[in-house]
Amino acid sequence: MSKERALRRAAREAEALRLRARRERSQERRARRQALVRRLTPPRRRTGRLYARRRFAERIGIGLGAVLAVGFVWWEFDDLATRIALTIVVAVAAPAAVVLTFDRRT
Repeated sequence: MSKERALRRAAREAEALRLRARRERSQERRARRQALVRRLTPPRRRTGRLYARRRFAERIGIGLGAVLAVGFVWWEFDDLATRIALTIVVAVAAPAAVVLTFDRRT
């Protein structure tokens, strides 16, 4: 009877050893894969640009507002010089309007 228990215990220990070795190999592969991904992807840094720090909906709203303003200028005025001048004014004033509207300078 004790020989049978010893054989079963030896079988269990061998199986546990195989499972432990498989788990360790899996963890090593995962660690190497994560290290490779970490090396290949650039670190996430602040861009320093005003619009890059905005949420997607805010950027869509800013762009849509600028396009609507330029469209209104080109719809309402007939003189080409006036259209170009007001388009430049919209392009120059847009960043200031965004900062004043959303009040996020840093």
